[in-house]
Amino acid sequence: MSSWLLWTAIGFLAGSLPFSVWIGRWVLRKDIRAYGDHNPGATNVLRAGGKLWFVVALLLDASKGAAPVGLAHWTLGIRGMEIVPIALAPVLGHAFSPFLGFKGGKAVATMGGIWIGLTLIYMPVVLLALLVFWFYTVTVSGWAIVLTGISGLLYLVLSGADQSLIAVMVGCLLLSLYKQRADLALPLRLRLLERRNA
Repeated sequence: MSSWLLWTAIGFLAGSLPFSVWIGRWVLRKDIRAYGDHNPGATNVLRAGGKLWFVVALLLDASKGAAPVGLAHWTLGIRGMEIVPIALAPVLGHAFSPFLGFKGGKAVATMGGIWIGLTLIYMPVVLLALLVFWFYTVTVSGWAIVLTGISGLLYLVLSGADQSLIAVMVGCLLLSLYKQRADLALPLRLRLLERRNA
């Protein structure tokens, strides 16, 4: 089996591990999918169990993206377009986990993790800054996440980034459009205008 194919499978398996659901079941003794938006992600761990377990779930969800991608990219030296399926595999695993009947969360933390695996610090810092900006600019969280993806893609294109990174960002953006579709059905509103109209 080609190394990129093997690591794509490993990445998907790692991403599919539903840590947030397991924390809810085994630690909190709750089904976190009964809370909030009913997704099996870290945000509902926050709602069900508080900040400590939210941080644990967030770090686990990020690490299951960062670890396989980082090992493939930096340790094995897999580069170019071969890294694209490896990078997207943990995100798809989280979003469509076989442990949860091929359902899953919105994969935001896992997306952050794969960018740690690909670029170490610089893209996670860029994306975090963009995410904070959009969360304070628009009123709907799904719009903020999608606009972060669009802005991140624009940044990569304008900075002359490698085509493989651009392809990974396109994949993340397409998945976000699908996973955030309920929020995207709501009007895009700016917080500044909402305050003025309040």
